[in-house]
Amino acid sequence: MSDGTERYAADEVRDDFVPKEVYYARDFAELEADRLWPHVWQIACRAEEVPQVGDYVTYDIVDDSIIVIRSADDRIRAYHNVCPHRGRRLLSGHGNTRQIACPFHGWRYGLDGRNIKVIDKADWGNCLDPDDIRLSEVRCDAWGGFIFINMDSDADPLSDFLAPVTRYCEKFEFEKLRYRWYKTVVMPANWKTVLGFFNEFYHVQQAHPQLLEFTNDYSKSGEFGRHAQMWFEADGAMPFSRSPRLPARPEPPMKEHIVAFAEHYNVALKAMLSERNYAAAMRVRDEVPPETPPLDTLAKWAEFQVEAAIQDGAGWPAELTPEYIESSGLDWHVFPNTIFLHGMIDGVLWYRMRPNGRDPESCIFDVWSLVRYAPGKEPPLERQFFTDWRDGDWGLIYEQDFANIPEVQKGYHSRGFKGERTNPVQERAISNFHRVLRRFLKDPHDTPPITRQR
Repeated sequence: MSDGTERYAADEVRDDFVPKEVYYARDFAELEADRLWPHVWQIACRAEEVPQVGDYVTYDIVDDSIIVIRSADDRIRAYHNVCPHRGRRLLSGHGNTRQIACPFHGWRYGLDGRNIKVIDKADWGNCLDPDDIRLSEVRCDAWGGFIFINMDSDADPLSDFLAPVTRYCEKFEFEKLRYRWYKTVVMPANWKTVLGFFNEFYHVQQAHPQLLEFTNDYSKSGEFGRHAQMWFEADGAMPFSRSPRLPARPEPPMKEHIVAFAEHYNVALKAMLSERNYAAAMRVRDEVPPETPPLDTLAKWAEFQVEAAIQDGAGWPAELTPEYIESSGLDWHVFPNTIFLHGMIDGVLWYRMRPNGRDPESCIFDVWSLVRYAPGKEPPLERQFFTDWRDGDWGLIYEQDFANIPEVQKGYHSRGFKGERTNPVQERAISNFHRVLRRFLKDPHDTPPITRQR
């Protein structure tokens, strides 16, 4: 009997071609609803969102809703967000509770999932088995400060699923990051469309021309099993330098590149650089002579950053080496739906894309600016939600991308468009993702080999 996956074979995806139908076809969205989201590890929240016993966050994905709750000082659990009595969803949003009470008939559950109250329980006689009326538990595990959930009890362990991302990134100490800001927007596009925008640097030269003054923008990407890494490769050029795509002129001092980078990402975007790193860039501007060699200028910026983090009480990842940082790249796509840019160490930009219900042409896009704060100095968490990307203060880079996303989604429907002609070098992460996705839909235990393409 057909399971629907035969129409979407993995070998239809080439390094230079991705069929377009997966971005809008309802049957493909249904395959994802049935064969991806219930079986894959995905980020539900961060541990600091549930710091106290009884703190909870709800995470919605297609038809399912999951409660992530701290049930004890040393235990975080996850449950299907549904009452076993009549199917009413139990909680919404986030908050704190001593018990989970159903608003419909008042059945109550302990933080450990046990049913602790049934109104008029005697009416059932001996029919209610305690195991049948407890909350249905969902697997959860943690990495890097994030709480991952998986609705499939037979899924591979999270550590196996994430490999080799953990090996390349664990020394950055993501678990010590905290939210600087948290924004969510509903985008009029498939979740994979939005994913593709942030899964390559090839578009920088056209979509973000303001970055070319301090970005040597030629990039590469490669598959790492289910996941992918991206990096800039400038053939021995400095990491901060004018793009060779610009008209030739004398290269300014390295300090000018650093200051321009810091101004744009910290002032205009408020992400990737912490306020300390921005202040360190201003020290470079004020204290480093213009004639200082580029490598020495970069070394001074790094020195100022580490010094500021330690003085502030935030500390610095002790095991990081230049070789480890280089091998980890600038950007990772963790299958299926999260991307992070961690190259600045002290500040990380993190994305999560997911379907908006079962609409194949609408998605929920979460953007998180994470910073390494000294304990107790992190700002209070404020979650901002927008139903239209034109609302809110997003900054120029996002405004440029957000203006393109709906137009790409529309373009997929054109009779004149056959499919994406992905760049085999710079957009390899995208084609790899589509192959892995089709393989996962066929068999969630089908793990691609980890072959570093770099």
